[in-house]
Amino acid sequence: MINVLLQTTIEHDDNDWSIERFSKLMEFLATVRDERGHPMFNVTARDRARLGDPDPVLSTLHDSDFDELWLFAVDTGDGLTTYDCLGISKFRQRGGGLLLTRDHMDLGSSLCTLGGVAAAHHFHSSNKDPDVSRHRIDDPFTTDILWPNYHSGANGDFQRVRAVGDAHPVLRDPHAAGGLVEFLPSHPHEGGVSAPPEDPSARVILQGNSAATGVAFNLAVAFESAAHGGRAIAQSTFHHFCDYNWDIDSGAPSFVGEAPGDGMKRNPDALRSTKQYVLNVASWLAGGQPM
Repeated sequence: MINVLLQTTIEHDDNDWSIERFSKLMEFLATVRDERGHPMFNVTARDRARLGDPDPVLSTLHDSDFDELWLFAVDTGDGLTTYDCLGISKFRQRGGGLLLTRDHMDLGSSLCTLGGVAAAHHFHSSNKDPDVSRHRIDDPFTTDILWPNYHSGANGDFQRVRAVGDAHPVLRDPHAAGGLVEFLPSHPHEGGVSAPPEDPSARVILQGNSAATGVAFNLAVAFESAAHGGRAIAQSTFHHFCDYNWDIDSGAPSFVGEAPGDGMKRNPDALRSTKQYVLNVASWLAGGQPM
């Protein structure tokens, strides 16, 4: 089986984006079976230990039996220690797969202390997008959130997505008319990602368009396995994987004030497409082929 760690960068908090709010992702991966009917993924899901102290799992990740880490950076800048970053970096250097994701503005900006794949993530106050034309507000509705804040739609709705360049293997969808993933959950204010120009193993593979301005923005950057590490994905927002965005009835923290939509409910193919993407990514990160 493929050993997967799903982890947030915050201590447990019932009224935040703690790991329980990614339970549907965990449950889905746990139900996947291989061609012989055996479970394909062994999933561990946890929040980080006390802030300021090395996390006992992340800081020793390179010595673990995990094959891949899905890191949900839901902190405000203090979610990773130096030892955590070292453990994660050594983990990728030994071939481990990484999915790093965050959200709008500076949410999840502790990734900037990590380096490597994290260089694909741009924030308002650190590692800003080198394209200064993108230093502008896209979501005009939640006025206290500054750029990057791409408005792909309401929580609970879906967005149409498209492959960039030659379709990457994680975008394959044998059940879609075009053979590629067509939908992901939408979110009122997604973060910004791009391929670091100094890393030839990285390229943008997926884009969407703002529902507010029509501007195109990047959804995912893929890093191929190279001498410096295993495969990796940088994703524009953790809301692509969140319970609330897969099923609005799951609820959200009390600070979420935007009115939700019901597109995911009305179009079951949007959730099916999302799960196909998740399955493809989980298989590919571990060195395999998408399902």
